Amino acid sequence: MSAIELKWLDPNDPNYSFPSPESALDDPEGLLAAGGDLSSERILKAYRCGIFPWYQQPQPILWWCPNPRGVLYPKQSIAHKSVLRTLRRQQWRVTFDTDFENVIQACAEPRTYSRNTWITDEMKQAYGELHEQGYAHSLEVWNQQGKLVGGIYGLAMGKIFAGESMFSRANDASKIALLSLAAYLDTWGYTMIDTQLPSKHLSSLGGQSISRKLYLQQLEHSIQQQVSTQAWQLGESVSLFEWLASRLYQNLR
Repeated sequence: MSAIELKWLDPNDPNYSFPSPESALDDPEGLLAAGGDLSSERILKAYRCGIFPWYQQPQPILWWCPNPRGVLYPKQSIAHKSVLRTLRRQQWRVTFDTDFENVIQACAEPRTYSRNTWITDEMKQAYGELHEQGYAHSLEVWNQQGKLVGGIYGLAMGKIFAGESMFSRANDASKIALLSLAAYLDTWGYTMIDTQLPSKHLSSLGGQSISRKLYLQQLEHSIQQQVSTQAWQLGESVSLFEWLASRLYQNLR
C-alpha cells in the first residue's frame, strides 16, 4: 500500500467511516488514516474497530492499527518478587477514578528518553470528556504521605481495557499500577488489556504480541460482553501488598 492511498478523514463529515484495519500501511507500521477530529463519538468508533489515535504536534491526527498488537491477558500477568518487596516496604495504596486529570497530566510530562509527548492538550481534553462519560478510567498509586507516585489511564469497552499510558514517580510504581489494574480487571471479568504496541517492559509483566487478525477477532468477541457491575466502583483506598500478593502469587517470578 503506498502513501498516496492513506485515507484522510473529514472532521465535518457525519457519515465518515474508518478504512479496514487490515489496509493499514506496513511503513510506518499500522498507520491507517489521518485527519478527522477527537470527538468522543469518533474515538469510540475507532476503538471498537481496533484503531487508536497517536500523533505529535505539528502532525495531523493519525490513526493506527499495528501488526503485531501488544496485549496483556489479566490472568497471565506476572508479579516479580522485587515488585512485592517494594509493596511490602512502601505500603502504597491504589484508587480508581479519583484523580484522572492529574494522572493524564503526569503521563504527558517529559520522560528521561524524550521531551516530546503525544498526549497533547487536545488529547487530554478528549479523554477527559470520555472520562466524564464513563468510558475512560484511571488507576492511581499513592504513597504514605498521600502523594501520587504512579498511575495508568485508558478506555474500557465491553471486556477489553485499552491502556493509553502510565507513569512512575517512584521505583516500580508503574509496574504496580499495571499489575493492580490487571488483577482488578480479572476480578471484574475483563479478558484483555490492549497495550497497543509490544515492548520489553510490558513483556516482563506478562505482555505479549499477537497478530492484528487475532486481536480483531478477540476484540469483536469481547467488545459486546458485559462485565461485573462492581467494576470501577471502588472509592476507597485499599492496602496493596496483601491483596496483590494473594491475587498473583501463582505467577510470581
